Amino acid sequence: MRKALNRRVTVTKTKLRQNLMPLIPFLAVVLASALVTFAADKTDKSKTAAQTIDAGSFGVFVKGQRVLTETFTIHQANGTSTIHSRVKEAGATNPPTDQKSVLEIAENGGLLSYEWSQLGGGSLSVLPKNEFLIEKITATAASKPAEQPFLMPNTSAILDNNFFVQREVLAWRYLATAPCRGESDKRQCEPQEFGALVPQDRTSVRVKMALVGREKVNIRGAERELLRLNLTGDGFDWALWLDEHDQFKLMRIAIPADNTEVVRD
Repeated sequence: MRKALNRRVTVTKTKLRQNLMPLIPFLAVVLASALVTFAADKTDKSKTAAQTIDAGSFGVFVKGQRVLTETFTIHQANGTSTIHSRVKEAGATNPPTDQKSVLEIAENGGLLSYEWSQLGGGSLSVLPKNEFLIEKITATAASKPAEQPFLMPNTSAILDNNFFVQREVLAWRYLATAPCRGESDKRQCEPQEFGALVPQDRTSVRVKMALVGREKVNIRGAERELLRLNLTGDGFDWALWLDEHDQFKLMRIAIPADNTEVVRD
C-alpha cells in the first residue's frame, strides 16, 4: 500500500469549467478570474459559514477483501479549505493503523498546514517556511521533533500514504487547470505534472495526471458512466473515476499492480 500509491476527451472545456466553478476556490488553484468572481459574492468573508464540499468514506479492498476504511470531510470557509481524514483497519476497534490527518490549503494554492498522527504513536506536521516546506517528525510524545526541509514550493500537493481523498483534491486541481483543445468528443486535454510531498515517507515525488474520457464502470453492482483520469509516477500507475454529474466526486480507484481497489461507500 505504501508504494502503490491516457487520449480522447468526451467532455467540452466549457462544460467542465462551468461544473468546476463552485469548486475552484477550494481547489486552491491560481485562476484569477474565478477567484475574483468568488470573492465578489462574499462581501464579508469573516461571516462566511463553513461549506461542506464533500464528505463520505472509501472502502479499500485488496483481492476483493475490505482491509481499510477512510472517512473524510472537505470544508471551505473564509478562503481556507480543510480536509479531515481518518483511516481505520476493517473489523478492528483500536488498531495501530488508525491514522488521522488534517490538510489546510489557502485560497491561492499555498499549504497552510498538514498534520498526521496514528493511534500507535508518532506524529508529523508539514508547514511552509520561506516559500518552501519543512516537515517536523515526532516519534513519541516525549521526544523532540526532528526537522527535514524540502526545497519545494508551498503550492506542492500533499499525497500521503492511504489518504485517498488527497488524490481527489489533486484530480480537481488538474481538471480546473489542464490546457485543452478541440471541440466536443474530439477535445483533448494535455497531461499535467505536479510536485508532491509524501510526508510519511519523508520524500518528494513527481506525478502526472491525464484525462482519458468517459467510461462505463461497475460501482457496487451498478453500471455508471464516469470520467476517467490516470495518475502515474515512478513505480505506480493508478486509474481514477470521477462523477462529473456530482461535483466531480471521486468514486473509484484501481491499482492493478497491488490487486487493490478503492470504492466510495
